[in-house]
Amino acid sequence: MTIVPNFQTVVDPQKLEKLAEVAVKVGLRLQPGQDLVITAPIAALSLVRLITKHAYMAGAGIVSTFYSDEETTLARYEYAPDASFDKASDWLYEGMAKAYANGAARLAISGDNPMMLSGQDPSKVARANKANSMAYKPALEKIANFDINWNIVSYPNAAWAKQVFPDVPEEVAVGKLADAIFAASRVDLADPVAAWAEHNGNLRKRSTWLNGERFSALHFTGPGTDLTVGLADGHEWHGGASTAKNGITCNPNVPTEEVFTTPHALRVEGHVSSTKPLSHQGTLIDNIQVKFEGGRIVEAKATKGEEVLNKVLDTDEGARRLGEVALVPHSSPISKSGILFYNTLFDENASCHIALGQCYSKCFLDGASLSQDQIKAQGGNSSLIHIDWMIGSDKVDIDGIRADGARVPVMRKGEWA
Repeated sequence: MTIVPNFQTVVDPQKLEKLAEVAVKVGLRLQPGQDLVITAPIAALSLVRLITKHAYMAGAGIVSTFYSDEETTLARYEYAPDASFDKASDWLYEGMAKAYANGAARLAISGDNPMMLSGQDPSKVARANKANSMAYKPALEKIANFDINWNIVSYPNAAWAKQVFPDVPEEVAVGKLADAIFAASRVDLADPVAAWAEHNGNLRKRSTWLNGERFSALHFTGPGTDLTVGLADGHEWHGGASTAKNGITCNPNVPTEEVFTTPHALRVEGHVSSTKPLSHQGTLIDNIQVKFEGGRIVEAKATKGEEVLNKVLDTDEGARRLGEVALVPHSSPISKSGILFYNTLFDENASCHIALGQCYSKCFLDGASLSQDQIKAQGGNSSLIHIDWMIGSDKVDIDGIRADGARVPVMRKGEWA
């Protein structure tokens, strides 16, 4: 049995406290009397305790936490019967969906070992993921449709830290990753809550400009990329803080550097190459190259992890179509750090990116009032997955295309034009 080491001596306790405060006050904006559901790796116990404290200080009704553990996850792959990989804990996700329907907020702490499943049978991983996605759908819809206020923050798990910083001792790696998380999350500043208010204002200016332009498509060009992403009818750009259907304005992702919207599921054409590796369920998928026709990926290659990529694309019909397009300047703090985090929450904020799968209903004008059929009619995609991967760099240009065909520079060499 592996003993989980205690690295509290290298994780700044004051900054960890600030991260917990930001998660509750900025990420969730938890309301008095509101319940909170937390999911976290067991290695993040110290952060869970601090978040729980700040949640109750903010007036939380009841805080419920569900932990994951690498050893128990791997035990399934070593000892479970084959039929196990087509099952999931439906009862748990049904309970979460019920909690969200009753007004609970959701907070996820990211920090699992990104290579945890790298030595496992890809077909078993894919089956387990599909079963889990199907069971999780009732709860995920409450999140993807922005019915509730939700947030994701991260904790520097030792296995993750060693993946990011493989050439230093484990304790040093944890300290370095902790510092990188704190910097990206703005909790190394004197007043992180005020810093987030200013940052949200800057992202709002970008999304307001894009909404005013009403582009019908974006055209990406760069090495290995000539891609036209049609935008959904009645799409709306968002960035930073957003207001959920329950009326609470929250920051779903900490950190975040993106402004994003919904592509039209049927109007994506051309080819695109990834600019950073995608870490997905224990597999590093690198040098992705795909071709779109009529909004659907018809060819997909990768120099690493191609088998896993194709299994992901076969999850369901919507897995080969886009659910999100996001713009991030190459000069973002996470990009400037030069760190590959092997964690989508961070890596997507270093680069413009697209997401396979499920769209966000909030990225439509009056999205809160639209039915699923209306969202589909306007070009919104539906899928069991939502997987972001990076296509931006300092060599990529982006033009906005208006309905009359006129082109407007949006980004040049990875920076806002």
